[in-house]
Amino acid sequence: MEYIVLFFIGICATTLGTLAGGGGLISLPAMLLMGVPVHSAIGANKVSNSFSSFSSFFHLYKRKQVSMKKSIWMIPVSLAGGISGGLIASRLSEANMYIIAIILLIFAFITSFIKKGDFTGEESFVLNKKSIPGLYGIGLYDGLFGPGSGTLMLYLFGYLNVAYIQAVALVRLATFSSCLGASISYIASGKVIWPLTLVLLLGSLTGAQIGVRIAQKLKPHQIKPILRVVTVALIIQIFVENFR
Repeated sequence: MEYIVLFFIGICATTLGTLAGGGGLISLPAMLLMGVPVHSAIGANKVSNSFSSFSSFFHLYKRKQVSMKKSIWMIPVSLAGGISGGLIASRLSEANMYIIAIILLIFAFITSFIKKGDFTGEESFVLNKKSIPGLYGIGLYDGLFGPGSGTLMLYLFGYLNVAYIQAVALVRLATFSSCLGASISYIASGKVIWPLTLVLLLGSLTGAQIGVRIAQKLKPHQIKPILRVVTVALIIQIFVENFR
């Protein structure tokens, strides 16, 4: 029964994560409620997100929504961030990771009202002094903990004036890279419970394909409200987890 529940958790979490980030808002608390140890739950999310994120990216790449040549450089940056985060995760307490998440999400939420970032731009995501630190930092956080990393990346792409559907593709590629890096660290540490992880992976692959098809139908003006709702929900959920 728990495998069936976990499969549908994977579908719901990855559908939301593809559209606006925040898939961890569903999957991580649900797995913790099921009694999965926190590091094993995070590890399962990292492994499943690696595959599901790449499947979403590949779908959009085949439809020429994103250029591999212009985005390939993101992989080593996010991969390095994910590996770094995964390696130091065991040295930080859960409480400190929650605090970091709350600070980053509140900052992103406030910034969304100040900056334009309406996803109507047509700029390419290029290697520069803003994109590299932003991508590496979010990748590091993704490797450390995860919930909200996709949302933070969407804010970053919005700030850099990237169109929404291209931003979705780039977020999925960056998430694939950082999650792959984190997965290596969690697998090496023996924290991954494989039966649960594989079921979550199957659900995540299904959710990725549902989410990417919905994303292609959304209009730019619909994105910011969705992002803000997800951001507030993430802040509340993380705050409750930390201070209950």
